[in-house]
Amino acid sequence: MTTKTFSLGGDLTVNRLGFGAMRLAMGTFDGPTRAPENGVAVLRRAVELGVNHIDTAGFYGREGVWANELIRTALTPYRDDLVIATKVGPLLAPDGVPSGQATPDQLRGLVEADLRSLGLDRLDLVYLRVGGITGPGGESIAERFAVLAELRAEGLIRHLGVSNVDAAQLAEARAIAPVAAVQNAYSDDMGLLAECEEAGIAYVPFFLLGGGRDPLDVERLGKVAARLGATTAQVQIALLLATSPSVLAIPGTGALDHLAENLAANELSLSEEDLSDLRG
Repeated sequence: MTTKTFSLGGDLTVNRLGFGAMRLAMGTFDGPTRAPENGVAVLRRAVELGVNHIDTAGFYGREGVWANELIRTALTPYRDDLVIATKVGPLLAPDGVPSGQATPDQLRGLVEADLRSLGLDRLDLVYLRVGGITGPGGESIAERFAVLAELRAEGLIRHLGVSNVDAAQLAEARAIAPVAAVQNAYSDDMGLLAECEEAGIAYVPFFLLGGGRDPLDVERLGKVAARLGATTAQVQIALLLATSPSVLAIPGTGALDHLAENLAANELSLSEEDLSDLRG
């Protein structure tokens, strides 16, 4: 890793190791909620430890505990260097799982709801999140992305991003308006990452620690972790940051000890031997 910061959209400098807010309100979408005061404490500590990029969404929460409201409670008045990214598109089903998908006509209301819940006049970065919990499906995103581009022109959004997309969908979006960031599931899609790096677009993987869904290569991570006196999670984060200077990491947690552990990965240096062992 040659630098610890990235210029998001060309004008917002963020630390490459940020924080994902999905687990603040609940451990999983269908699990029980966490105590709000716990989320507030985690957020305040994250900022104290140097986080200035927080990734959230209006659908992160249930039963009266919502990530956006925790962020507003914990961090307002916001620091000038704090960048808050949110995403719109998914709609919550009755079971609390974001399995629906907003129509173009619904997107303005979702953006305005994020503005209210976060207590902001303008959102720093808004992703159009496409599809469900599976990978990119190849559907057209032009009509929906054009709505967000209009809101950007109105001044409600500073930068636009796309999430859960393939190369064709990214190209479709870039033909409409500048794309500052791509947020996809952590994978080995090096082609899309290379395109982002060339274009100065941030690449922001989610589920970078498995997300409780995708198992990590614990054997490889464990070997390097033992050599460095680190945890497997720290090695995974450090590996991600070493992949490309365009990669931003947003590990999330609802626990103060895990927060400190994750952010300590910023000081972990991987040698060529470590990288070779990790990449096989």
